[in-house]
Amino acid sequence: MSVGTHPCLWPVEEIEKRCQLRTQSRSGPGGQHRNRTASGAFLTFDSGVPEIGTITAEATEQRQQGRNRSTALARMRFLLAITLRSESPLGTGLAPNEVGLSQAELDLRARYRGSPMKLNDENAAKPGVLTLVLNDLWYAGGQPSLVAPHWKASTSKLVNLVRSHPPAFRLVNQIRQHHTRPPLR
Repeated sequence: MSVGTHPCLWPVEEIEKRCQLRTQSRSGPGGQHRNRTASGAFLTFDSGVPEIGTITAEATEQRQQGRNRSTALARMRFLLAITLRSESPLGTGLAPNEVGLSQAELDLRARYRGSPMKLNDENAAKPGVLTLVLNDLWYAGGQPSLVAPHWKASTSKLVNLVRSHPPAFRLVNQIRQHHTRPPLR
C-alpha cells in the first residue's frame, strides 16, 4: 500500500462508497421466515493490489438487510486490517509524524499509546488499532518485543490484542514463520 490513510480507518461512508454491495437470500436454519427476501449483504472491495485482488465480507444471519449490511461492513473493516499493509514508523526509523502517516493514524496511535490495549470487537477503533499494530509487527518481523516500546505497552498486552482476533494472530505467526521464528502461543 502507498502512504496515506489505511482503508480500515476511512469513515464508514467512504468504505461503503468504495465497496460494491450485492444482496441475496440464503437458505439455512430459521424455517420459512428466514431470508424470504434478499436480506443477505455481500460487500466487495477492490484492493488495487493485483496479488490481493478483491476482498469480500458477507453477513446473512439477520432477517433485516440493514443489520446485515452493518455486520458486513464491520467484518470488512477487520478484513482490511488483516489483508492490507501500510507504512509504519518502524519501517523508517522516523517519528510517526515524520513518516507521512495520516492524521487519523497519528491520532489513533496517540490515543492508544500506553493504554491497556483491551478492545472488544464492538469497539469501532479495534480494527484501526489492530491495523497499526500489525503494520508495526510486519516491519519488525513479527517480534512484539520490538513493537511494544513504541506503543508504551507490554509485549503480552500486544500479543493479547492480536490473539483476540484469530485471523490477526494467524497473520503474525505467518510473518514469524517467514522470518524463521517460532510461533506465538
